[in-house]
Amino acid sequence: MRTSPWLVLTYTVIILFGILTALPNVLPQNVLDRIPSWLPHDQVSLGLDLRGGSHLVLEVDESELTKERLQSLLQDTRRVLREKGVATSSVARNQNQIVVTLTDPTQRDAAITDLQTLANPVGVGLTAGRSDLDIAASGANNVTMTFSEAGITQNVNSAVEQSLEVIRQRVDQVGVAEPTIQRVGANRILVQLPGTQDPTRLRQLLGSTAKMTFHMLAPNNAPAPGVTMMKDEQGNTYPVEDRVEISGDRLSDARVGFDQNTREPIVSFRFDSAGATRFADITRQNVGNPFAIVLDGKVLSAPVIREPITGGSGQISGSFTAESATTLAAMLRAGALPAKLTVIEERTVGADLGGDAIKKGLTSGLIGFALVVGFMFFLYGGWGLLANVALFLNVILTFAGLTLIGSTLTLPGIAGVVLGIGLAVDANVLINERIREETRKGRGAFAAIDAGFSRAYSTIVDSNMTALIATVLLFWFGSGPVRGFAVTMGLGIMISMFTAVSIVRVAMMAIVRRTKMKVINIKPLLPISLVPDGTQIHFMKARFFGLALSAALSIISVVLFVTPGLNYGVDFRGGIQLEVKTAQPADLASFREGLDALGLGEVALQSFGDSNHVLIRAERQPGGEEAQTTAVNQLKAEIVKVDPSATIERTEVVGPKVSGELAVAGFLSVVLASLAMLVYIWARFEWPFAVGAIATLILDVTKTIGFFALTGLDFNLTAIAALLTLVGYSVNDKVVVYDRMRENMRLYKSMPLRELIDKSINETLGRSLYTSATAFLAMLPMAIWGGSAVESFAIPMVFGIAVAALSSVFIAAPILLFLGDWRRRHAKAVAASAGAEPEIIPPEATEPRKSIG
Repeated sequence: MRTSPWLVLTYTVIILFGILTALPNVLPQNVLDRIPSWLPHDQVSLGLDLRGGSHLVLEVDESELTKERLQSLLQDTRRVLREKGVATSSVARNQNQIVVTLTDPTQRDAAITDLQTLANPVGVGLTAGRSDLDIAASGANNVTMTFSEAGITQNVNSAVEQSLEVIRQRVDQVGVAEPTIQRVGANRILVQLPGTQDPTRLRQLLGSTAKMTFHMLAPNNAPAPGVTMMKDEQGNTYPVEDRVEISGDRLSDARVGFDQNTREPIVSFRFDSAGATRFADITRQNVGNPFAIVLDGKVLSAPVIREPITGGSGQISGSFTAESATTLAAMLRAGALPAKLTVIEERTVGADLGGDAIKKGLTSGLIGFALVVGFMFFLYGGWGLLANVALFLNVILTFAGLTLIGSTLTLPGIAGVVLGIGLAVDANVLINERIREETRKGRGAFAAIDAGFSRAYSTIVDSNMTALIATVLLFWFGSGPVRGFAVTMGLGIMISMFTAVSIVRVAMMAIVRRTKMKVINIKPLLPISLVPDGTQIHFMKARFFGLALSAALSIISVVLFVTPGLNYGVDFRGGIQLEVKTAQPADLASFREGLDALGLGEVALQSFGDSNHVLIRAERQPGGEEAQTTAVNQLKAEIVKVDPSATIERTEVVGPKVSGELAVAGFLSVVLASLAMLVYIWARFEWPFAVGAIATLILDVTKTIGFFALTGLDFNLTAIAALLTLVGYSVNDKVVVYDRMRENMRLYKSMPLRELIDKSINETLGRSLYTSATAFLAMLPMAIWGGSAVESFAIPMVFGIAVAALSSVFIAAPILLFLGDWRRRHAKAVAASAGAEPEIIPPEATEPRKSIG
C-alpha cells in the first residue's frame, strides 16, 4: 500500500505543467505580456458564438465548373482538328459532352487519336494512368468527348485548391484579422471571420467569381449570332459581343479612387505589359465605339472609346459605394475564382451577443461548479473537500488540454465542461460509497481504500466508456460548436480518470498514512443521510406500474412527435433565422404585419428569453443563393423600419442540401450510438443486460423527444448533442446498478433473481441518487441562465438526467427480471425435451461468462 515517490513526482509534474499551461487563459493581456517567453503563453481561442463573427460554408458548383471546362474544351477541340486537317461539319456541346460530326467518316479514328492529345492523366498510385477525358466513336461519323469521373473529381479538387488561395488573398486584401479558411470535404470551403462583418459584403467578397472581361458592343441593339444581351445594375441592356477582347487575368493592380468631378468612388486598374499592349491596340482600332467591362455576366460600365489608351490603365465608374468599390478592387487584385462558389450555409453572431454568451456561460458554469462542490462537501465532509480539489484540477487540466491541442472553445463547449464536472464527480461518489461499504464490513483504513478503489474501478471504466462512445460519435457526425462540445466533454471524461481516481487515491493514502488512521470514516457534514444504511425497498413489486407508466409516457411522446411535432430549427429544415433585440418590449403584431407584407412566404415570430428578444424565421426562398441574400436584406430593412432601435444579433442561413445532410447525420449518430452501447454492454456483461439497457434507452430517448415537442424547444444540432449525451448518460446510469448485480450474482448463486435485483438496487441506491444529483446540479444553472444558445441542450439534459435515474430502477431492472424468468423457463423446456434433469441453480443467477476486476 506504499506509494512510489516516482509516481508522486510524475503526478506533481503533470499537475504543475497543466496549471502553467492553463494559467494564460485567466491572466489579463498586460500581465501575460510580462511573463518570461519560456513559459506558456497560448490561450484557448474563442469560437464565433463567443466573440462574434461570421461563418460561411461555400461549395464549388460542380455543374457550372463542368460547363465552363466543356466550353474551353470545345474551343480546343476545334483548334486541334483544324490544325490536323480533320474536316468537320459541326463541333458542338450537347449537355455534358462535346459531339464532333465529321465530314469524312474515314477520318474518325484519326480524329480520336488527335483528340487524345487534349486528355490529361489523373490519379496517383493505384489510380495512376487514368485519363480525365472519355473519347469514343458514336456512329459512323460522330465522336463524343466527356469528362470521366476521375476527370470531374480532378477538376473539382483543382478548383477547390485554387479557390482556397484566392479567398485567402481576398480576405487579406480587406484586412480581416485571424481568419480561418480551410477545406471541408471534397468540394467545400469553410471561412470563419471574427469581428463585426457585413454578411452581404462577405457573400459578395467570397461568393463572386470576379471574372472580368472586356468586350466590344454590337452596333445593333438586338440579339444576333455571337451577341449576348447583358444588363447592368440599373437594368439597362447592352448587346455584348461574345468574343473576349482582353481578360481580367491580365490585370496587375486595382485600387479605389474618387472621381475628381463627381467625388464618386471609382476603381482604377492597370494591366501587365502584355495586357497594356493588347488594350492599346483595341482602343486604337475602336475609337468612337463603345465597349463593355463585364464582371460575372453583368455589365459594370460601357464607355465610348474617345482616344487610344496607351498607358495600360483605366478606370471603372458606376453606382459604387466606398465599401463596394473596395470589395471590387480586392477581388480584382486577388484574381478570379476558377469556379462559381455557392454559399450553402451562413451564420453571423454580433460581438455584443458573443460577450453576453461568455458572461452567461461563465456565470452558469461557476454556479453549477459551486453547487456540485457544496453537495460533495455535504455528503462526505472533509473527504468531500478532497474530491472537490480533484474536481478543480479536472477543470484546470481540461483547459490545459484544450490549449495544447489548439481547440476552439464554444458556448456548447462550456456546457461540455460543466457537464464534465458532474460526470467527473461520479467517480468520487462511487469510490467514497464503496469505501463506506468496506468500512461497514469491518475493514481497516488501508484495506477499505484498496478494496473501495478496486471494486469501483470497473464501474467507473464502464460508465466512462459509454459516455466516450457517445462523445466520439458526436464529434464524428457533428459540426462547428457541437464538435467543440464533444472535444471538451471527451477531454473532461478522460482527465477525470486521472484526477478522480489516481490523484485522489494517492492523496487518501497519504492522509491515512500521515494521520495513522486505523479506520476511515467517510461521514456527511451533518448527521443526515439521504439514503439510510440497510435500506430494503421492494422495488420489483412496482415493476408493472413502472413499466406501464413508462410505456404510456413514451406512447404519448410518439403522439406529440407526430402532432404537433418538433419545432425544427434552421439546421434541419433550412431557411433564414434572425435574432433581434429591441430597446423596448417588442411589438410582435407590428413586426408580423410588416414582415408578412414582404411576400417571403411563411415568416414565424416568437419571443424568447424576455420581451426584448424576438426570433424570426423565414422559409428558404426559391431562386438560389442570391435570393437568400436579397431576402435577408429585405428582412433586416423591414425590422429597422418597424423599430429603429432594433439590432440584429444573430443571422443564420442554411440551404436545403446542408439541412438534409445535418438531419441524416443527426439520425445516424443517435442510432449508431445506441447500437454501440448494445455491443459494449453485451461484451462487458451478458445479452439480457444489453437488451434491458437498450430497451430502457429507447424509452428514455422517446420521452426526451416528447419533451421537445411539448415545450416547443428548438430541435437543432444542439438538441442532437443533448440526445447523444443522454444516450451515453442513460447507459452510464444503468452500469452502476448492473455492476452490482453482476457482483451479487457471483456471491449469491442460489438467491432468486427478484431478491437479488432488489438487493442490488438498494445497495447502490445512494450511488445512483448522488451521481444523478451531481450531474443534475451541474446542468441546472445552465438550463436556467445559459441563454438561448444552449437551452436546446441544457433544459433537455436536466429532464433526461431525472428520467434516466428513475428508469434505471423502475424500467431497466424489471426488464432484466423478465428476461431472467424467460431464460429459466427456456432452460427447463430444453432440459425436459432432452430428457435431462434441469439445473437446480437458476441460469440467471449463475456467474456470467465474462467478469471484471
